Amino acid sequence: MQRQGRHMERSGSKRALDPGGSGGGGGGDDDERDPKRPHVPALASVIVEALKLDSLQKLCSSLEPILRRVVSEEVERALAKLGPAAAPARIEGRTSPKRIEGPNGSNLQLQFRSRLALPLFTGGKVEGEQGASIHVVLLDANTGHVVTSGPESFAKLDVLVLEGDFNKEKDEDWTEEEFESHIVKEREGKRPLLNGDIHVTLKEGVGTIGELIFTDNSSWIRSRKFRLGMRVSSGFCEGIRIKEAKTEAFTVKDHRGELYKKHYPPALKDDVWRLEKIGKDGAFHGKLNSNGIYTVEHFLQLLVKDQQKLRSVSCIVSLTFEL
Repeated sequence: MQRQGRHMERSGSKRALDPGGSGGGGGGDDDERDPKRPHVPALASVIVEALKLDSLQKLCSSLEPILRRVVSEEVERALAKLGPAAAPARIEGRTSPKRIEGPNGSNLQLQFRSRLALPLFTGGKVEGEQGASIHVVLLDANTGHVVTSGPESFAKLDVLVLEGDFNKEKDEDWTEEEFESHIVKEREGKRPLLNGDIHVTLKEGVGTIGELIFTDNSSWIRSRKFRLGMRVSSGFCEGIRIKEAKTEAFTVKDHRGELYKKHYPPALKDDVWRLEKIGKDGAFHGKLNSNGIYTVEHFLQLLVKDQQKLRSVSCIVSLTFEL
C-alpha cells in the first residue's frame, strides 16, 4: 500500500508539471484561443519578406554605378561647354571614356579640304594642289556642316605622320587607339619626321597648315608611303570624341628627285620642261629645244604668236598645258 501511494503521488506530480495535462490549468487549445497573446508570423512569411528585402538591396546596388555614370557624364558635358581648362575628364579619380557624340548629339570629325601637291620631296614645302594652302575643317557628320561655334570650333590640333596602309575610308569609323597605332615616328638617330608648323588652331571650325617639311623619305616603312594625320591636341575637348583626319597615301622621295619636280606656278625663266606634260630630256623637250624654245617665256611667246607652229613643233594636237 505504501508503494502504491508513492506511485500515485509521483504520477500526480507529472500531471501537474505537464502543460498539456488537465492539472495545468489550460491546454494548447486554450492558448491559441487567447486573444491577448501576440501573433507569431509563420516561417514562410518570414522567408518571403527576407527575400524581398534582399532583392531590393541587390537592385539598389546594381543601379548605383549606372546612376553614378549618368551624373558623371552630365557634369562633364556641362564643364566641356565652359572651355578646355574647365573640362577635366577625371571624375572621382577615374578617366571616363570619350563619347562619340558631341554637344547636342553632334557627330564631330576633322577632315582635310585640300589635296596635296605630289610628288613630295624631303626638305621641300608640303603644299596643296597648284600651290594652294592646306585646310582642315571640323564637321558635324550628321549634317555635313562646319562647326563654327562652341569650344570645339577653336580647338588646337596636332599634325602628324601616319602609315600609308591605314586604309580605312574617311566615312568609316575607327577608334582613337587604332589611329594612334598607325602613327609613324622618326627613325632612331634621325630628326623629327615633320619640321615646321606641326600645330594648327581652328578658328570657327577652320584651320590652315603653315610651313611643313618632311625630313626623311618614306622608303623605309613597310607600305613605303605616308599619310598626313590630324587630331585634337591633349587638353582640348576632353570627354568628347572627335574623329581624326587623314589624307590619301603618298610617297616622299629624297630631295635629289626634286630636280625633276614641276613648279606651281612656273616662273618665266624656268626651263620649259617645268611645264606639265613636258618631261625633262623627253621627246617634246628635245623638239622644243631644237626650235629655240628653252624657257617658259619662249613657250608663251610662241603660243601667242604662232599656235600652229607650236603644235607642229611639239606634235601636240590640243594645247592643254597647265601654266
